[in-house]
Amino acid sequence: MNAPRYDEFGFVLPEPTPPSEPHVPMRQQFPSAGSAYLGGQSDGWEYRSVFAGKTLADTFEMIRRFLQEEGYGDIPLPANAAELKLFRRPRSPQLELFGEYGYVHNPIKILFPRDAKLRNALILCVYNEQAPNHLLRFHGVLPQK
Repeated sequence: MNAPRYDEFGFVLPEPTPPSEPHVPMRQQFPSAGSAYLGGQSDGWEYRSVFAGKTLADTFEMIRRFLQEEGYGDIPLPANAAELKLFRRPRSPQLELFGEYGYVHNPIKILFPRDAKLRNALILCVYNEQAPNHLLRFHGVLPQK
């Protein structure tokens, strides 16, 4: 056991903590199936998380920062929340069971929730680019298992 270290006032200095493991961006190491990662869930193929801020602009900025930190900073995104709103399709009189409302650019989707109570929330879906047949699955050409 090491002897305690003191500062110039005689207070015991805390033991130095070993450096934690560096953050590995999601794009380099996609979360495994069944894992929770930073408030979202992953099935190994898709990571899905709901972001909600005071305004839609705040929520979109949270998503923008998250994508930057996780290695997706090179993905084109709408310039701001007003531009993102243009990707919200108007409700049609015909029933759509599986239509998605939002911005889609491989490997991400930023979707608007169908629930009107979640007015300033957005759903972020990030897809594993290393998964087999990623592009076919992302565009729904290959059926899900």
